[in-house]
Parts: sequence; structure tokens; C-alpha cells
Amino acid sequence: MTSALTTLLLDAGYVVGGAGVALGLWASYRGEQVPRRALQIACAAAIVAAFVPPLGSADHLSYAAYGRIAAGGGDPYSVPPVEWAGGHDPVTSAVEPPWTRTPSVYGPVATGVQALTSLLGGDSVRATVWFWQLVCLAAWLAVGWMLLRSAATVAGRSRAAWVWLLNPVLLGLLLIGAHVDVLAAAFALGAIVLAGRRPLVAGVLLGAAVGVKITFALVGPAVLYALWRSGRRTAWRPALLGLAGAAIVLVPAQLWAGSNLVDQLERARRYVSLASPWRPVVERVTGPIANDVVRQWVVTLTPWVLGLFVAVIAVVVHRWSSGPVRTTGADTGRVTQDAATAAVVLGAAYVLAAPYTLPWYDALAWAPLALVAVPVVDAVLAVRLVTYAVAYVPGRVLGSSPQVERLTLGYRREVAPWVGGGLLLALVVLALWPRPARRRPRAPAGSPR
Repeated sequence: MTSALTTLLLDAGYVVGGAGVALGLWASYRGEQVPRRALQIACAAAIVAAFVPPLGSADHLSYAAYGRIAAGGGDPYSVPPVEWAGGHDPVTSAVEPPWTRTPSVYGPVATGVQALTSLLGGDSVRATVWFWQLVCLAAWLAVGWMLLRSAATVAGRSRAAWVWLLNPVLLGLLLIGAHVDVLAAAFALGAIVLAGRRPLVAGVLLGAAVGVKITFALVGPAVLYALWRSGRRTAWRPALLGLAGAAIVLVPAQLWAGSNLVDQLERARRYVSLASPWRPVVERVTGPIANDVVRQWVVTLTPWVLGLFVAVIAVVVHRWSSGPVRTTGADTGRVTQDAATAAVVLGAAYVLAAPYTLPWYDALAWAPLALVAVPVVDAVLAVRLVTYAVAYVPGRVLGSSPQVERLTLGYRREVAPWVGGGLLLALVVLALWPRPARRRPRAPAGSPR
């Protein structure tokens, strides 16, 4: 199969899959139920996906290399894959450009899991990757199970199914792509679901999510906001328990990882991805202004831009919400709803407005999205998901013809950033636009008025 045909099929799959998710979410708003058989088929498809080699990017090879280095007693935060064992190791030498000289930027919990899969896989790249795929499969199914269990109504369960288990775009990006984000999403959603009734366990899960990927630290303020909004006089107690739980994981994990992890994260703050709305601006000003100065501006402006869009999306969620998604549990269900809502606001602001953003990062917003019913936010995130999924197909630089590489990079650089910028503008308009008053249903003929 040629690279052109592979790219065309993947693009078509993401576009058709995104349209299907949009129709499914619309059906869930009308209260339609997802057949049980559909969920069974979705779970079977997920299991099958773990038995084929990952598709869409080469990140799984980097994960295997970082685990190999850690399992061998090295430091994956300072040793690039190409330098391990003189470049002759059977696992680390499989890493593809441009990541052969890039040390890990993932958290110590992710590295620990990668090291475990490396020990199980031994010298075999395929076996190591397969064990990692099983980890991703368990995380994928765990998220779907938690969402279905948390929803208290037929419409809520239908929405949960379409947001996650029946979402072929997320399935392709996260599970078939075997990305680390699905593991972080499972831990983070567990923290959201358990925040109201098991705060210590929720803190441990949140610490694990942050230990997988630092961006999931955004779930922490969401949980604290939900506990504060619960109105309990003793809200400080579960908050402290949650912080203690997170520290139980993060403190020893950071001590094990060492300071090189911090150095790697500091470098990553200066990156701007090709499809980011920031990219056209950065490229326009770089040249007249020195590159180092521009990158420092990116670091300085990022918190302000993200803060602005957190406020914008919070207004959109408040103004355009179709009502809460009822969750199980009386008192604790409210904490889960509020935490999920805040997590969607923070996660959506990050994936839409951050300088460095890739399609699989969207797991941060999509995992709690099932518990938040705001149709316009669904639409914005769905357009973003499909646009960026197509932008990063095939996502690998090896094996593509010059024509395919030119076309995909052109779309990634010239189309996706403007779509992303348009979505940010749309959110600003929605925040300022007054929502039309809901029309009351017409009374039946002959009824008293």
C-alpha cells in the first residue's frame, strides 16, 4: 500500500468518524439510547486494536526506548536513545527521526510503566510495544467504564458512549496510536470521579496522572474548585487528603527522576508546534526579531493567553450549557460534575490555545467531556479533534513519498493553524453573543392558558 493511499484512508476515516460522533452526540441530546450491542462491538474493536502494530505516529518506539534506558539503569531524561549502548541496542536503535536525539519529556510514572514493559519485552521491540499497548487498552476501557458508571440517566450514558467508546477518532489517535495520554486520562478521570467520596485515593490518582504527563496537573485546580463549590464547611479536609495523596506519588517519583526532568520540561516550554495558532505569528516575527527573544516571548505570554481563554470558555460553558449531566451519588455526584466541568474548561483552553499542541493531547479535555453537556463546546472540540488528526496523518517521516510529505506538511502548516485560530475566535464570539431565550413548548389546544 502506498503512502498516498494510506494517508487518504486515514484522513477519510477521521473525517467520517468525526461526523459520526457529531451525529451520535446530537442523538444523545434527544435522549436516544445507545444499544448495548454497539458498546460490546466497540470494546471488541478496542481489544483487537491492541493486537496490531500502532499506527499514526512513531511515539511508541520512543516510549520503548525510554523504558529500555530506565530498565537498564540509565537516565532517559539525559541520555537520548541514539547514545544508549553505543547506538547498537536493539530497542533504542528502533527510534525514528526526529526523536533519536531527544531525551524523555514524560513524567516518572510514565517512565516507570515504560520500564516495566521493557522488562517484560526484553530485547524484542515488538514485544515491548505490545505490552505497552495492553497498558493503553486497559486505560482506554477504564475511562469508558468510569464514564458509563458515572452517568445516572439514559441520555448521560449515551453521551458517555459517543464521547469515548464509540469515538473512532479518539480510538485511532489514542489507542491505535498507543499514546501515553490515554494512561494519564484514565488516572485523571479516576481522580475526578472519586474526589467527592475518596479524596485520598483521588489524590493518588491525580498524582499518577501528573506523573505520567505534566499537563494533567490542570485537573488539580478543577478538583479543588469542585470541593470548594460543594459548600462544605469541612471542604479543607478532603482537599488536604487529596494533596497528601498526590504527594505520596509525586515526591518519591520526582526524587527518582532527578533534576534532568525539570530541565527537559523547561526546554519544552519554548516549543511551538507546526499546527498551533501561534505558529503563523512566531514565523512572521522571527527574523526581524531574534529567535531566542521570540521564544522567550512565547514562554512569557503563554500563561496570559491560557488564562484569557480559560475565562472565555468558562463564560461559554455557563451561558450555553444545556443543563447538568446527572451523575451517580447525591452529594458526591455534584462534586464530580463540578470537577468535570472545570476540567473541561481548563483542558479545552490548553489544547486550543497552547503553543505546542498535538491531536492526542485532546484526551485532557475529552475524558471529562462526557459529564458536561454544552453543545457548542462539543462542536468546537470535535472540529479541533478532526482537523488536527488529519494534520498529523500519517505522523511519520519514514516511508512517505515527497508528494505526500509536501501535502501533509502544507496542510499542517498552512491550514490547521488558521482553523485553530478560527475556533478561538468562535469561542470569543460565543462568550459575547447573548444566548437566545428558550422557547416554551406550545400548550395543547383547549388547555387553560
